[in-house]
Amino acid sequence: MELPESLKGMTPELLEALIDNPYECPLVIDVNGIVRFMSRYNEKIYGLTQNEAVGRHITEVNKNTKMHEVLKTGTAQIGRPMRLGNRQRIVARIPLRDRQGNLIGVLGKLMFHQTEKIRDLYFQLEVLREQVRYYKKEVDDLRSAHLQWEKIVGDSPLMIMAKKEALKAASSDAPVLLSGESGTGKELFASAIHYSSKRVEGPFIRVNCAAIPQELIESELFGYEPGAFTGARPKGKPGKFELAHKGTIFLDEIGDMPLSTQAKILRVIQEKEIERVGGTRSLKVDFRVIAATNKDLASEIQKGQFRADLYFRLKIFPITLPSLRDIKQDIPKIAYHFLSCLREKREKAPIAFSKEAMEVFLNYPWPGNVRELRNAVERAIYVAEGQEIQIHDLPKELQSFGPMLQKRPPNETLRTTLDVAEKNCILEP
Repeated sequence: MELPESLKGMTPELLEALIDNPYECPLVIDVNGIVRFMSRYNEKIYGLTQNEAVGRHITEVNKNTKMHEVLKTGTAQIGRPMRLGNRQRIVARIPLRDRQGNLIGVLGKLMFHQTEKIRDLYFQLEVLREQVRYYKKEVDDLRSAHLQWEKIVGDSPLMIMAKKEALKAASSDAPVLLSGESGTGKELFASAIHYSSKRVEGPFIRVNCAAIPQELIESELFGYEPGAFTGARPKGKPGKFELAHKGTIFLDEIGDMPLSTQAKILRVIQEKEIERVGGTRSLKVDFRVIAATNKDLASEIQKGQFRADLYFRLKIFPITLPSLRDIKQDIPKIAYHFLSCLREKREKAPIAFSKEAMEVFLNYPWPGNVRELRNAVERAIYVAEGQEIQIHDLPKELQSFGPMLQKRPPNETLRTTLDVAEKNCILEP
């Protein structure tokens, strides 16, 4: 067959260099699937010499080939992953046609040798995709970052001390350990620290260690490779630490984390590297960790339920948040803060608390702390009929902590109650 005019000026050396090069490692089959040309650079990949490969069917040279599929479809396959030799590579399978358009063979060639770079790019894209989802959810918080501290209501000495410690922590990049009973606002403090730190433009990733099943916690934290376990996503999934790259990861209820996972968390915090479940290599991540617990971790260490080395690694900035019963002077301010925030949920919501209702708030021990107080205010907003929230608008378990004045029998008038009280005072010795 005569060469096209465009190729007639090429020397045999140039033609050979064009066809047989180490960057594409081409292989050509005819319409019957017989190998008609194989680059000498493919010999190591297939374990056959050129002379041994030429004349054989392509499936004899490579049992995993897809080139014969292109013979059936006539459609090119570009950028397909394929394992050749002992490495994953990206290949192209291109149908070859004569000048009349008839299919006469298929060309197979490499597109990328260094698939690790493509894999890294894929990982980065996966992380960015997941981060975008978090950014969308967090955008309102980002826009109001300067209001984070205003959400932490209270000016009692214990609350002022906690805020000061949190502000100091925000100016550093060291781990923070928030301790306190459930409902004391640990997540609120963690959020304020993040949005006041140099990582404010990065993601704030929340992880409730107590809410993740033990068998899934490592895949959630560190991510997993495709096919790492039954039910895994075909493309794998980045973990929470990857998503926290350039930002902060908040490990809530860390005291409930399994001991085996604690050891891995310690290594990740120290080395800033993670390895996905089912993976074989480490990924560098840049994050700041804030942990929180409602347990006494020192006591948990004595019981063998928490690692001492992880405890001391996290305890660079320890901050203890006070319970609501320890900051009773802040209760009125916090209650009115919730009332103001929640009034939008009801058109004709009350605007104040009665003196007796506020006395209940001050007397009640609040085992659920600020969270319980918020729930009580929210309920009262919906059931109150006037402009003031009364004792009977509060949950039943709170009502018994009201003033004695409210405990008169239903048929007893206020005048009668006052007369009895006055009589008792006169008769007292």
